Amino acid sequence: MTTNEYVRAFAGAFVLISLALGVEASPIFISKYFLWMTAFVGANLFQSAFTGLCPLVNILHKLGVKDEKASCSR
Repeated sequence: MTTNEYVRAFAGAFVLISLALGVEASPIFISKYFLWMTAFVGANLFQSAFTGLCPLVNILHKLGVKDEKASCSR
């Protein structure tokens, strides 16, 4: 996997987990305040689209995860 794929996977997982923990209809509901985690992930994705800054990418680079190839072909 590349850094881009990891970022999408982490963001999706965090959103789903925070919704499961923050929505009252969920069987694993804990607190409505877990919805703030969803807002944080969304805000971070939004700002990184414009600034290119993403803390997770920096962490993944330090762990040795490779960037995607320059070409769009697979």
